[in-house]
Amino acid sequence: MAHGKTEKCEQDCYKGGTVLFMYLTGLGIRYWLMFSRYQSIIANHIEISTPLNSWKRVSEGLCLQSKGINPYEGDLLHEAPITILFYKVLTQWWKLDIKTIFLAFDAGTAVVLYFVAKKYMFHLFIEQEENKKQYALNSKEFLLSGSDFVNSPVFVASAFLFNPYTIFNCVGQSTVVFHNFFIALFLFCMLSGSVILSVLSLAICTMMSFYPIVLIIPLFLYSNGIYKSKFRAILTPILFIATLAAFITISIGLSNGTAFMKNVYGFILTVPDLQPNIGLFWYFFTEMFDHFRDLFISSFQINATVLYLIPLSVKFRKDPFLLTFAILCLISVFKSYPCLGDVGFVLSLLPCFIHLFNYSQQGFLVGVIFLITTALGPILWHLWIYSNSANANFYFGVTLAFAIAQIFLVTDILFAYLKREFCLNHGKERKIDGKDALLILE
Repeated sequence: MAHGKTEKCEQDCYKGGTVLFMYLTGLGIRYWLMFSRYQSIIANHIEISTPLNSWKRVSEGLCLQSKGINPYEGDLLHEAPITILFYKVLTQWWKLDIKTIFLAFDAGTAVVLYFVAKKYMFHLFIEQEENKKQYALNSKEFLLSGSDFVNSPVFVASAFLFNPYTIFNCVGQSTVVFHNFFIALFLFCMLSGSVILSVLSLAICTMMSFYPIVLIIPLFLYSNGIYKSKFRAILTPILFIATLAAFITISIGLSNGTAFMKNVYGFILTVPDLQPNIGLFWYFFTEMFDHFRDLFISSFQINATVLYLIPLSVKFRKDPFLLTFAILCLISVFKSYPCLGDVGFVLSLLPCFIHLFNYSQQGFLVGVIFLITTALGPILWHLWIYSNSANANFYFGVTLAFAIAQIFLVTDILFAYLKREFCLNHGKERKIDGKDALLILE
């Protein structure tokens, strides 16, 4: 018995040492790149830096503010006043080194995501134990095993630490680093059942980039599942609205007016800056006639927010975390100013669904498209802007393929979830009422 305990302690120590080494290696790569000559090249790339997340703009805004000039009078700053105060506390009041700040928040995101995966796998284990009696007799091979519960959190942390998209996002000093940290904190608080902290984290994310406001639906569904009371669950969106209103009120007080609303949320929704990025907006509205602009802006923004929200929420209401993943993936595709940091964060969550990989069909295709488009993007940008041997169509073709890969990914994961649910309920045989069944994602 004592020998068994000793062996388990040795395994835990080995695992802990492996995880620590993984974190140190991931941070070491970021540290080396931050202090190398490649840092400025990465920071200036349009795949990393956008008008919404550029640290250079934040630095200039803080400088203007220190001289008594309103940074929202021009078209420079697109960060909310409350987040500018947050950056001011970190850099000017506490006098922390900028590179250290980005490294610390990126490391914090990796740590939080590790515990997010642990919480989610624990919930899956509880759900599996509660529903075992309802599953088909020959569905044992479809159940989660002990290795899935143990390995998934480690894979999530490593997927974040060694993902080139998140590495470049940190090295390029994109403020999406802070956004990802609070999104990860929101996921952890939601899975922990802490409504107040999850509402607070979500409100901060909404102040930063607006689009996370739609995540209140998964939070409501999760709260409803915890409390088993719609009355108590409906207090969650009410609390969120109150918190968001309080943050907006504070921002109005900090900026001495509502001018920031146009520069931050008006900028996100109306897309006045058509600088190329990895999204879909810039090319369409460069080619668009002005009298069609309002119609298509509305169509694109509806597509990025509420169009898929209701059907997905109805279909996947039993798994709010999967619903949250799907929404985050769609936001990273359809938001007006996306960057690689948004995509990297979503990809880091994939190992949470390690139990669905056996049912997915598009993994190889998606991986190849990601690899090719990631390599071709900077090349075609250089050919277009610097060599004058290509044009906007070449670069947009790459970004369009990149978006298609993300759509293939999320639909494949959602369909895999449905296939696994079918297998658990009906066993190996794909038959309903004695006839061969065909699974269709609707």
